[in-house]
Amino acid sequence: MNDETLIEPLEQESEEQKQWRRWRLILGGGPCDGICISLGGHDQQIDHALTALYGKDQKLAKQGGSRQGGMGKSILNVARWLGDIREYFPTPIVRIMQQDAIERLGLRQLLMEPEILETLDPDEHLVAELLSLKHLLPDTTRDTARLVVKKLVDDLLRRLTNPMRQAVLGSLNRAIRNRRPRHQEIDWNRTIRINLKHYQPEYKTVIPERLIGFSRRRSAMRDVILCIDESGSMATSVVYASVFGAVLASLPAVRTHLVVFDTSVVDLTPGLSDPVDVLFGTQLGGGTDIDKALGYCQQLITRPQDTIFVLISDLYEGGDRRNMMRRASSIVASGVQFIALLALNDDGAPSFDSQTAKALAKLGIVSFACTPQLFPDLMAATINRKNIAQWATSHNIPYTHQSERE
Repeated sequence: MNDETLIEPLEQESEEQKQWRRWRLILGGGPCDGICISLGGHDQQIDHALTALYGKDQKLAKQGGSRQGGMGKSILNVARWLGDIREYFPTPIVRIMQQDAIERLGLRQLLMEPEILETLDPDEHLVAELLSLKHLLPDTTRDTARLVVKKLVDDLLRRLTNPMRQAVLGSLNRAIRNRRPRHQEIDWNRTIRINLKHYQPEYKTVIPERLIGFSRRRSAMRDVILCIDESGSMATSVVYASVFGAVLASLPAVRTHLVVFDTSVVDLTPGLSDPVDVLFGTQLGGGTDIDKALGYCQQLITRPQDTIFVLISDLYEGGDRRNMMRRASSIVASGVQFIALLALNDDGAPSFDSQTAKALAKLGIVSFACTPQLFPDLMAATINRKNIAQWATSHNIPYTHQSERE
């Protein structure tokens, strides 16, 4: 075709027309795309939004790369573009495009403008970016940035609190049963199931010869220590771990500690009632000293048989690796359940130090990446002292095998 053919989306368009439109949006137009099709209507607006970000001219980059002269116009154009992509694309795609704009076009400076922040749909990547910039944020933007972080935290709490509470409390109740419960302590579902063989047809009832109740213990039944590497590569894991830490801290049956580290160690446990404060207490970036973090966390372990220790790190040790392994061995030998999570996010397989993971595997410490959706089930399995390697296998999660040699 020498002349461009105009194709507009129709309600009853053919499959061939749909394919032509999609290819045109993918290829971006121009003399080299080989299609020679121009778009109209709604598709033309979508094409403009894509071209601004992915086109060779990258209009947003030209307008957003400097604070000199044209910054006011840049803010207006970027804000308009952000509104356009929310109109044309579903939320998951919007978040990907926002992240691409920050990374590809050098728009980090625009994150310091409250007008831009107010228009963004927050996700864990955006929040991690804001937290890494928090010391550079001007006063006019700091409050807006906090509202953006709070919006994401509230959304994560809404989605993750109930699964976490149900998984953990259900496992604790199953782990310790009261065989002589008071009336208010009876687990009726379990009691009825176990006594069904004593059903009396003439009375149409079950004779409960054996009562099953929940534990009478009022003190914490498990200690959970979340030890989080806050180096730059672990930024999104820090976001999710902080939210989970806040949920665990709200459970009276669990005593929770949350410790973050780079080359220094900070105990954020006192702030767990407000995960937004916890996140603003992190220092995303910097080096990694796992040895120092393990040394601090060892001081928090008072009931090793009832303690779950979760190290969230890519295992790239910048400190004393030999001493780190000695500490890890000591923690395991004391009876603590030790898990190494290479990531706690939805980003897929992470980069990690495979040699350290293999060395930990020899100590019986399983290393793998975990999604936020599976983390509650992982905690439940740990509380019930299930084999974590088998748990990972059942969920098709690759992990470092104990048989692997360094």
